[in-house]
Amino acid sequence: MVNVTLNGTWEEDHVEYNYLALLFGIPLILIIILGNILVCLSVLTERSLKTATNYFIVSLAVADLLLAILVLPLYVYSEFLGGIWTLNTYICDALMTMDVMLCTASILNLGAISVDRYIAVVVPLKYNRNQFSMRQLVLITATWVLSFGVASPVIFGLNRVPQRNPHICKLEDDNFVVYSSVCSFFVPCPIMLLLYYWMFRGLKRWSASRKSNLMHGERRFSLSLKGLSRERREKVKYLMPNLSPTTANRTTLPENDLITTQLDSTSEAEAQERLKEGSPKENGLKQNHCSSKGSQSKSRRVSGRERKAMKVLPIVVGVFLACWTPFFVVHVTKVLCQSCHIGPTLISVVTWLGYVNSAVNPIIYTAFNTEFRKVFQKLLCCQT
Repeated sequence: MVNVTLNGTWEEDHVEYNYLALLFGIPLILIIILGNILVCLSVLTERSLKTATNYFIVSLAVADLLLAILVLPLYVYSEFLGGIWTLNTYICDALMTMDVMLCTASILNLGAISVDRYIAVVVPLKYNRNQFSMRQLVLITATWVLSFGVASPVIFGLNRVPQRNPHICKLEDDNFVVYSSVCSFFVPCPIMLLLYYWMFRGLKRWSASRKSNLMHGERRFSLSLKGLSRERREKVKYLMPNLSPTTANRTTLPENDLITTQLDSTSEAEAQERLKEGSPKENGLKQNHCSSKGSQSKSRRVSGRERKAMKVLPIVVGVFLACWTPFFVVHVTKVLCQSCHIGPTLISVVTWLGYVNSAVNPIIYTAFNTEFRKVFQKLLCCQT
């Protein structure tokens, strides 16, 4: 969102060119375009990356890519002229619309990712990681429809106010600045953070439950061996009824050794057989267990993958908040606090910081995701 404050009228002879805007803006545009094209190509060409989560990342990359193509060149041009707008006001309105829409699309895509991750972690058996389902399609479509809905008042004439300065390109309605900030940032962000909090709690409980089940399984194995040992001693007494417990303990006949050895081998075989079969009650549980074995195995696999994916996504969200929070706070403060002095330099800095986020996401994927890093290297080196 460009919101430049400039007093006075524009005269071409008195323009102070901002070469720093070109020096910083042109490389930024190229980095955003290259990085997000690599993200899109990686997911579309690499089979292992064609997962539900990565399609959301493609949607996020498309928003950043469109921002670099449709918004940033005009913004850099205006900054180069010292914040002066020399083009048609209709182009300015289109620029404002695309800026608001793509910024909103970025954060709503992150929100959609958090919803998708929440379902994957909390209800893993109902989540198909490797198939793009109707739920994902609805979520992605909803992010773009809502984003356009938030930004549409600008293109439909909200910016066309009386006595508008044609040499300044900004959002003319202060109420819309607050409205768009609430819809684009201050409502989705707390929801997104809350979902991630619940996800991490769910993963923590899953890990604790898994550890408890492993310990319980070890105890059951130990108790089974003890029970089989007692049963073996009772069989020895049954085969040699004339021997008292004392005599049985003291006897050293080879037959007894043979019987004991035979019982030991039998009990070991029975131990393995019983561990496989279990008691009648356990058999019923085992049947249920076998019938759901594939589902439980899938749950474990999904949970492991989601824990791996969760290492990257919170970093993406954290960087996004670090880049865009100053922008929204400054602009809302400027509208709500008329006595606060917020100069054009601060507005320009926080706006540039927000745009930097579009270049950071592909770098995060490269640094923290091994699969993306390998595909990036393959694409950059033109390997097959």
